[in-house]
Amino acid sequence: MADLRAPAVAGSFYPGSPGELRAEVARHLTAALAGSAAMGGPARGAAGAAAPKILVVPHAGYNYSGATAARAYALLAPVAARIRRVVLLGPAHRARVRGLAAPTVVAFDTPLGPVRVDHDAMAPLRALEQVGFDDTPHAPEYSLEVQLPFLQAVLGGGFGLIPLVVGDTAPEDVAEVVDALWGGDETLIVVSTDMSHFHPYADAQRLDQETAARILRLESDIHPLRACGARPLNGALLAARRRGMTAALMDLCNSGDTVGRKERVVGYASFAICPGAGTHALRQAPTGQRVTSLGESAPAEAPAAHSATATGLGEALLLRARNTIARRLGIAPLAEPWHAALQQRGATFVTLNDAARRLRGCIGRLEAATSLDSDVRHNAEQAAFADPRFPPVRAEEWPALRLEISVLTSSEPLPAAATQAQALQAIEPGTHGVIFEWRGHRATFLPQVWAQLPQPQAFMAALKRKAGLAEDFWAADVRLWRYRVDKHEGGPIAALGVPAPPPAAAALSFGSLLGGGLTIVPLPPRRRGDEPVPSLRPARLPPPTSSR
Repeated sequence: MADLRAPAVAGSFYPGSPGELRAEVARHLTAALAGSAAMGGPARGAAGAAAPKILVVPHAGYNYSGATAARAYALLAPVAARIRRVVLLGPAHRARVRGLAAPTVVAFDTPLGPVRVDHDAMAPLRALEQVGFDDTPHAPEYSLEVQLPFLQAVLGGGFGLIPLVVGDTAPEDVAEVVDALWGGDETLIVVSTDMSHFHPYADAQRLDQETAARILRLESDIHPLRACGARPLNGALLAARRRGMTAALMDLCNSGDTVGRKERVVGYASFAICPGAGTHALRQAPTGQRVTSLGESAPAEAPAAHSATATGLGEALLLRARNTIARRLGIAPLAEPWHAALQQRGATFVTLNDAARRLRGCIGRLEAATSLDSDVRHNAEQAAFADPRFPPVRAEEWPALRLEISVLTSSEPLPAAATQAQALQAIEPGTHGVIFEWRGHRATFLPQVWAQLPQPQAFMAALKRKAGLAEDFWAADVRLWRYRVDKHEGGPIAALGVPAPPPAAAALSFGSLLGGGLTIVPLPPRRRGDEPVPSLRPARLPPPTSSR
């Protein structure tokens, strides 16, 4: 039996220096703890907290997906002392594997020290024909390796590891292995997978949202093109569904969010799968609902995307807009609650105001062209950094910014009118947004503008001026549309979703586990992507992107 499996991607996927690696992991976990508290998690270290049984985490380089993985690993903080064994399953990227491959080495080495392989706990696998014992697939495989520093940071050095590379095999075969290793509260199961690969940003968002919804339903027929770790994932989901477990989404993003390039992106998500209807991080859902996110309940049937009663939709949109701007400014993102309506096509406007409630940026889309999730992220970035009327938002402005999101209904064309007075009869002040168009001149005002211009004639005069026409202009071929919005106000953007500081007990716990009595404090987040602010401009309608 060989002694150690050496790290294959230290220094590339994550820092090879022990000190740098400790700091990198600490940064991600600290941000994740803060985000978890923001979404309603209890005090860390709460007595009697139930452990997630299965975590699903990504396996890209830490600058790509480390923050997403940390959202799941942070859930282990209150229950770390009881977890003594980790079953780690990941796909085979660099070797052909039939069935599942278990190692024969004594330990897996990392820059933080070796992790012991629990050969006694693996004994039942020798009776299963789909499991072979072979170190060859493990030597180059990174899907398992990148999880180890997070596990060492959260659990310390006392846990045993059962690492399994999963190749060409059926979900039932993987589920049989998972069942054999299930154990009790002392055993954690970790599945390593990324989501879709190399699609354009908006397409990847749609695909990954669909896949995330299926994972939340514990469906066990995910295609490998939707999740590269589909084979271990499907088996774990099958075993979890048979036990009546509950899945929750911790984070969902892609490389376009974390490193900035959006032409061809890879998706990342993290999930917690827990016994029964909830755990310390997953609140009990009311009857007829299912838990779909950290601290959030959503109806089993998604409400219309533009419904003002869409429970939690406003918070979900506001946090996505907030995080999009934050990432560009080098500010740590927060947990983003899941909502089924985010997958629906929708049109949004994102408005930024300063502390005096003066407009600082407003960009939006008048017609639905993509999902609400994708649309609000795009418009948040445009409003903050590409509204041609304002300079790009700077980090020092962050504390004073205020965020507002409007979700638009479909626009309704109005009959042609010979005079402006006739046209105004079909428009209700304070309720309708208006689109004005005449021979290439086009502009819109959201319904919120009525607060500043309550008189219909003044409202229309300003709208025509915005379109580049005289205030008293009118023509028989002027075209008007009206629409409504559901407005979601987030208040000061810097306070949106920000919790009280994480309890000191959690920081000390993580610090001691990372070695040397280190106490974690919120470190300045590393700026993700060093590319300059792009010179973007709102598109002329169509496509229907406009500013307030």
